[in-house]
Amino acid sequence: MQRTTHRPHLLGRPVVVALAAAVALTATACAKSEDDASDSKQSGSSAAGAEQKAVEQKPGSKTCAIDAYGAEKLDLKGATVGFSQSEKEANPFRIAETQSIKDEAKKRGVKLLTANAQSQFSKQITDVQDLLAKGADLLVIAPLNSDGWDPVLQAAAAKKVPIVTIDRKINAEACKDYVSFIASDFVEQGRRAADQMIDATGGKGEVAILLGAAGNNVTTERTKGFKERVAEKAPDLKVVFEQTGDFAREKGQQVTEQLIQSKPGIKGIYAENDEMGLGAVAALKGAGKKAGDVKIITVDGTRNAVQGIVDGWISGVVESNPRFGPLAFQTLDTFTKGEAVPQDIVIEDGAYNTDNAQQDIGKAY
Repeated sequence: MQRTTHRPHLLGRPVVVALAAAVALTATACAKSEDDASDSKQSGSSAAGAEQKAVEQKPGSKTCAIDAYGAEKLDLKGATVGFSQSEKEANPFRIAETQSIKDEAKKRGVKLLTANAQSQFSKQITDVQDLLAKGADLLVIAPLNSDGWDPVLQAAAAKKVPIVTIDRKINAEACKDYVSFIASDFVEQGRRAADQMIDATGGKGEVAILLGAAGNNVTTERTKGFKERVAEKAPDLKVVFEQTGDFAREKGQQVTEQLIQSKPGIKGIYAENDEMGLGAVAALKGAGKKAGDVKIITVDGTRNAVQGIVDGWISGVVESNPRFGPLAFQTLDTFTKGEAVPQDIVIEDGAYNTDNAQQDIGKAY
């Protein structure tokens, strides 16, 4: 059985958008977190079907062209691209994301400057300013937060440096402050996580949400989608606990330990990323629970989480593919040649469950 693939209904039928058709969407990505006990070296993106694919744009969707943005044409091969990563690379998502950017730059022969903010927003602002000072002609930014980007946007605009943002959205104006935003449909991810939770619990009982980090659209939208779908389809499924786990495994474990004490009858846990979900698994094991006693649904698609399905501790995983390199560079290449690119590029995500986890674990990262 193949990995379940989601096709967002509001955004048109899924195919690879034209800007990505010319590039082979493969990039090597490391799939190992710092506390991953597995010694597997296999890249999550080396397996067939692991590459990012984008949803075809609806007719009339907004685009951005270089004249409207106020930049100048250039040859990507002769340009310097600056990449700003938001979080320390202990999280498998960030490891795979950064590796994908590096691999695509190497494949294209493009000079790449990189910086890592180590989960400090003030450092990320300084990082991007430093990338500009070092001569970056183009920027790819994985933002830590959605707000507070004015200093960077002003500095980039002064130098006519185009910006592509990935994964998290900044609160700014497309085709003025940045060119394109490439990401998953996070509201839809929340809805699909709710569907899996409803299936796992029978649509009844008390569930908890391990929220992602505050201050970004990913947390807000994954929460929104989950709650909307539960209210629509399973009114007897009650969200009785919400607390941030900051997208971190250790924090997810700590919060789940508190949850077990305060809500001993909890039936399900929706973790807004895999790392928090794996922390929840550790907490349940520590409390003497058995696999399946509490249904856990997560978002990302890391190898450890998919293995958690195989082992019976996790009921389902909604994919959020981190392999942004090919789409990001193809967007920059198309844009700098003078062709219009979509302002919003939505990734088509898959899912893992008990039917396909064993077979498709090689596609995880």
